[in-house]
Amino acid sequence: MALSDAEVRRIARLARIALKDEEVAPLARELSGILAFIEQLKKLDTAQVLPMTSAVAVTLPMREDVVSEGGDPEAVLANAPEQASGYFVVPKVVE
Repeated sequence: MALSDAEVRRIARLARIALKDEEVAPLARELSGILAFIEQLKKLDTAQVLPMTSAVAVTLPMREDVVSEGGDPEAVLANAPEQASGYFVVPKVVE
Protein backbone atom coordinates (compact mmCIF):
# COMPACT_ATOMS: atom_id res chain seq x y z
CA MET A 1 0.00 0.00 0.00
CA ALA A 2 1.63 3.21 -1.14
CA LEU A 3 0.84 6.38 0.77
CA SER A 4 0.45 9.68 -1.02
CA ASP A 5 2.17 12.87 0.10
CA ALA A 6 -1.20 14.22 1.24
CA GLU A 7 -1.79 11.16 3.41
CA VAL A 8 1.69 11.47 4.96
CA ARG A 9 1.09 15.14 5.70
CA ARG A 10 -2.26 14.28 7.33
CA ILE A 11 -0.68 11.53 9.45
CA ALA A 12 2.09 13.92 10.49
CA ARG A 13 -0.46 16.58 11.39
CA LEU A 14 -2.47 14.11 13.47
CA ALA A 15 0.73 12.99 15.23
CA ARG A 16 1.72 16.64 15.70
CA ILE A 17 4.98 16.11 13.80
CA ALA A 18 6.35 19.06 11.86
CA LEU A 19 7.58 17.98 8.43
CA LYS A 20 9.60 19.94 5.90
CA ASP A 21 8.70 19.50 2.24
CA GLU A 22 11.86 17.48 1.55
CA GLU A 23 11.00 15.04 4.38
CA VAL A 24 7.59 14.03 3.03
CA ALA A 25 8.65 11.77 0.13
CA PRO A 26 11.23 9.71 2.12
CA LEU A 27 8.75 9.31 4.96
CA ALA A 28 6.06 8.20 2.51
CA ARG A 29 8.39 5.48 1.20
CA GLU A 30 9.28 4.38 4.72
CA LEU A 31 5.68 4.25 5.93
CA SER A 32 4.61 2.45 2.75
CA GLY A 33 7.30 -0.17 3.41
CA ILE A 34 6.04 -0.67 6.95
CA LEU A 35 2.48 -1.08 5.71
CA ALA A 36 3.66 -3.57 3.05
CA PHE A 37 5.34 -5.62 5.77
CA ILE A 38 2.13 -5.59 7.82
CA GLU A 39 0.24 -6.83 4.76
CA GLN A 40 2.69 -9.76 4.58
CA LEU A 41 2.07 -10.55 8.25
CA LYS A 42 -1.70 -10.57 7.66
CA LYS A 43 -1.23 -13.49 5.24
CA LEU A 44 0.18 -15.75 7.99
CA ASP A 45 -2.10 -18.43 9.43
CA THR A 46 -2.17 -17.76 13.18
CA ALA A 47 -5.24 -19.88 13.99
CA GLN A 48 -3.19 -22.38 16.00
CA VAL A 49 -1.02 -19.77 17.74
CA LEU A 50 -1.98 -19.12 21.32
CA PRO A 51 -1.90 -15.58 22.67
CA MET A 52 1.05 -14.85 24.90
CA THR A 53 2.08 -12.16 27.33
CA SER A 54 5.79 -12.94 27.36
CA ALA A 55 8.38 -14.47 25.08
CA VAL A 56 9.38 -16.80 27.92
CA ALA A 57 6.93 -19.10 29.72
CA VAL A 58 7.13 -17.85 33.30
CA THR A 59 4.90 -18.68 36.22
CA LEU A 60 4.83 -15.95 38.81
CA PRO A 61 5.31 -17.01 42.41
CA MET A 62 2.23 -16.83 44.60
CA ARG A 63 2.18 -15.68 48.20
CA GLU A 64 -0.29 -16.14 50.98
CA ASP A 65 -2.96 -13.46 51.19
CA VAL A 66 -2.53 -12.44 54.79
CA VAL A 67 -4.49 -9.70 56.54
CA SER A 68 -2.21 -7.33 58.42
CA GLU A 69 -2.49 -4.10 60.31
CA GLY A 70 -0.95 -2.35 57.33
CA GLY A 71 1.91 0.06 57.49
CA ASP A 72 2.54 2.61 60.19
CA PRO A 73 0.87 5.76 58.78
CA GLU A 74 2.84 8.08 61.01
CA ALA A 75 6.13 6.54 59.91
CA VAL A 76 5.11 6.78 56.25
CA LEU A 77 3.93 10.38 56.55
CA ALA A 78 7.15 11.29 58.33
CA ASN A 79 8.82 11.07 54.89
CA ALA A 80 6.29 13.38 53.25
CA PRO A 81 7.41 16.90 52.36
CA GLU A 82 3.91 18.10 53.25
CA GLN A 83 0.93 16.43 54.93
CA ALA A 84 -2.55 17.37 56.13
CA SER A 85 -5.10 15.38 58.15
CA GLY A 86 -3.12 12.15 57.79
CA TYR A 87 -2.73 12.39 53.99
CA PHE A 88 0.02 13.37 51.58
CA VAL A 89 -0.39 16.87 50.12
CA VAL A 90 0.47 16.99 46.42
CA PRO A 91 0.36 19.86 43.92
CA LYS A 92 -2.81 20.23 41.89
CA VAL A 93 -2.23 18.97 38.35
CA VAL A 94 -5.70 19.40 36.82
CA GLU A 95 -7.27 22.85 36.54
